[in-house]
Amino acid sequence: MATFISLLAEENARQNLVASSSLGMVWQRHIADSAQLLTHVPRETDLSWLDLGTGAGFPGLVISILRPDVHVTMVESRARRIDWLERVCAHLELEHAKVEGMRIEHVPERPFSVISARAFAPLPQLLDRASRFSTGATTWLLPKGRSASQEVLELRGWEHVFHVEPSLTDSEAGIIIGTLLGRKG
Repeated sequence: MATFISLLAEENARQNLVASSSLGMVWQRHIADSAQLLTHVPRETDLSWLDLGTGAGFPGLVISILRPDVHVTMVESRARRIDWLERVCAHLELEHAKVEGMRIEHVPERPFSVISARAFAPLPQLLDRASRFSTGATTWLLPKGRSASQEVLELRGWEHVFHVEPSLTDSEAGIIIGTLLGRKG
């Protein structure tokens, strides 16, 4: 993990991957915040994980580093970030990490065991764009900050079993966790 953090700090000087002010708290703000998602998935080794809008690799790269057996697909559309993510995957020899350098609409459809998105889009738009990767057995892990409970309460048009768990790294934040069963009606 230390190598990843070093690469992150180095690249952050060239492109704004994370807020510079958060680098001093990188373990809590980014690493632990991403790693806590693993507590909500089974330890089975045949997991496929889709991380939408992975940005600087949170949580996708962290999951790949901590669970190298998990097949992680990170979706990112910004060219400079795609290049950086691919370089990190190669440097850290993350065999099961893959970067889909395109918008989510262009990613080939296939089911995933886990779908995560950290600060990607409001819940209704996220489900509209990503539900095609989900089955009734897919676990959704969506760190949402203070808006988590409100987003679940206001969600209309979807059959789901979502609930909010408190974040272990931010007492004011929540993580939407659950399964999506499909559109209503």
